[in-house]
Amino acid sequence: MNVKVEKKENSVVEIEFTMEKEQFNAELDKAFKQNAKKFKVPGFRNGMVPRAVVEKNYGEGVLYEFVIENTVDDAYRAAVIENNLEIVSRPELDIKQIGKDKDFIFVVKVCVKPEAKVSEYKGLEIKKVSTRTTKKEVDEELESVREKNARIVTVEDKKRELKNGDISVIDFEGFVDGVAFDGGKGENFELTIGSGQFIPGFEDQMVGMKLGEERDVNVKFPEQYHAADLAGKDATFKVKLNEIKEKILPELDDEFAKDVSEFDTLEDYKKDLQKVVKERKEKQAKATKEQEALDKFVENVEVTIPDGMVDEEVEKMVEEMNANLSYQGLNIDTYLQYIGISLEDYKKEMRESAVKRIKLNLGLEYVAKEEKIEVTEEDVDAKIKELSAQYGAGDEESLLKNENARNYMRQQLAQEKTMNVIIENVVEK
Repeated sequence: MNVKVEKKENSVVEIEFTMEKEQFNAELDKAFKQNAKKFKVPGFRNGMVPRAVVEKNYGEGVLYEFVIENTVDDAYRAAVIENNLEIVSRPELDIKQIGKDKDFIFVVKVCVKPEAKVSEYKGLEIKKVSTRTTKKEVDEELESVREKNARIVTVEDKKRELKNGDISVIDFEGFVDGVAFDGGKGENFELTIGSGQFIPGFEDQMVGMKLGEERDVNVKFPEQYHAADLAGKDATFKVKLNEIKEKILPELDDEFAKDVSEFDTLEDYKKDLQKVVKERKEKQAKATKEQEALDKFVENVEVTIPDGMVDEEVEKMVEEMNANLSYQGLNIDTYLQYIGISLEDYKKEMRESAVKRIKLNLGLEYVAKEEKIEVTEEDVDAKIKELSAQYGAGDEESLLKNENARNYMRQQLAQEKTMNVIIENVVEK
């Protein structure tokens, strides 16, 4: 089989294959013999139908499909290896010529990995993030701990009005134009007033209710509401208040500090909280610095990305999203239905992120070559051992010998080392 590789614009490659008619006819004979028992013609025993009769009854092209199936994929894979092509898209097959006593000619069009250049990757300027800890932040942290240690008590006073911060236990049913809608009904539902859990305005209108009271709450669904049939519509909820639960916050004193920490005094506990807040801010600042540096870096990556490569990246991101949702007992279809968007539109929204991710990866590859980044086998061994100990990731010895695991780790370590070159050389202003 003759193979011709032609590079087109925008990293597109066309591979033309020509199977001479003698070989094609031999493949047709082979296909007929392999599949003879599949052809049923009245008057002939199974597997004994002559080829001419098969082609007359099933059509001359019936054997072409078997030849295409048996030869195209193998020929394509061999050409990719022989020509050292880094494929980044799904192949597109175009049959140019096929028929008896003709050369079989077909073309496979694919996108190959484009080469990127980076105009600047050292000395990137980003805004410095402050890690200074304020008294207000420490007080907020203390209040958060206090909230977590609050006691929940049931209010018995029937004259007591519902207020912000209370936990209400309610029955409710929603109506649009006087008709109840699906998903708009609940019984003994716990709703914290002021939490913003329900539609804007719902909780505000409940403030002041008393035990056993029934009230109509009038709201308007947001224009971007996940249920399209309700979006932007006026609704009335009939609400009955069954119970009020109140949070009783503990006193901020030394006893509180002893209960929630290893410290004997509130003052010592506050000093420790200050350290906790500062460490968290430093960690957040580090993450922000890294993200801003990489965002700045991507802006300097010069590359033309073929559409097919973006399509593949979007598919990969959808698969990753689906895998993450599975940990929550969901899937991508359920999630998209909830947020009110089709899979097609979701993929369109993902394209910008896909382009950024591709540019980042291609840019990092460029820098790795420029900086002669190397990953040793010792680096790989150490990382596998570290992750195995951290996550209990199976048999460590097996992972150390698994070439797929090692290749993946080499790529990850190369990226980490390359990112460090960029991040360590940023200028914070």
